[in-house]
Amino acid sequence: MERRRLGHAALQVPVIGMGTWQTFDTAHERQAIVEEALVAGINLFDSSPMYGRAEDVLARALTGRREEAMIATKIWTSSELEGRDQAQHALRLYGRVEIYQVHNLVAWKSQLRMLEQLKADGQVSAVGATHYLPSAFDELCDVMQTGRLDMIQLPYNPRLRDAERRVLPLAAELGIGVLVHSPLRFGVLEHRPDPSLLNDLGVKTWAQAILKWIASDSRVSCVLTATKTAGRPTENAAAGNPPFLNTEQRQRIAAKLTG
Repeated sequence: MERRRLGHAALQVPVIGMGTWQTFDTAHERQAIVEEALVAGINLFDSSPMYGRAEDVLARALTGRREEAMIATKIWTSSELEGRDQAQHALRLYGRVEIYQVHNLVAWKSQLRMLEQLKADGQVSAVGATHYLPSAFDELCDVMQTGRLDMIQLPYNPRLRDAERRVLPLAAELGIGVLVHSPLRFGVLEHRPDPSLLNDLGVKTWAQAILKWIASDSRVSCVLTATKTAGRPTENAAAGNPPFLNTEQRQRIAAKLTG
């Protein structure tokens, strides 16, 4: 699988990563799905305190294999005290956090200060911010322009392209890494393509086509997918293998979803 540098940070991330929203907020173990992901080359796992039990379940699933993984998690609270508690909890779970983000820009000024201190102390490698609403992208751009972010995370796929207007060009201009979430949401999997199209695109499934569509944007560092289904990490990881799609191929996919 291709790996890309995360902006100016000294991190090389897989172009396909794994999210934990909903799928890891469970009483069940997720060791098998994590092990499959690691074997497939997916070694970046993204979580958040917002996702219920996900951080703890991920930590247990990585028992004995933590050194093979990269952790991206988040601070999600307006309280400075609770933010410190969330960070200490994550650091107890993982020992360190490679990518620490302010979730949905909640109290970003105070939380970013704390994350910057953790980075200065060597406990965090990269800091960033996220948002899931296109209506908040202007504020996200304002934070990006402070020069304090190594990366951002936002939704992006052929049916949700708001990020192309300002955020992705600004990320490229500033050298900021980009993690993409929700790649297979917003109805993109409802289309049933002709097998000949998949063959022309060099993929086996429509989900792979969508993931490769996103990964083919060179401004994107890593596309995060969440799953609890055996076999899916291996399928998703194949979308991270070159060659990537050219402009005409990306246009063909977009046309199927917007025409």
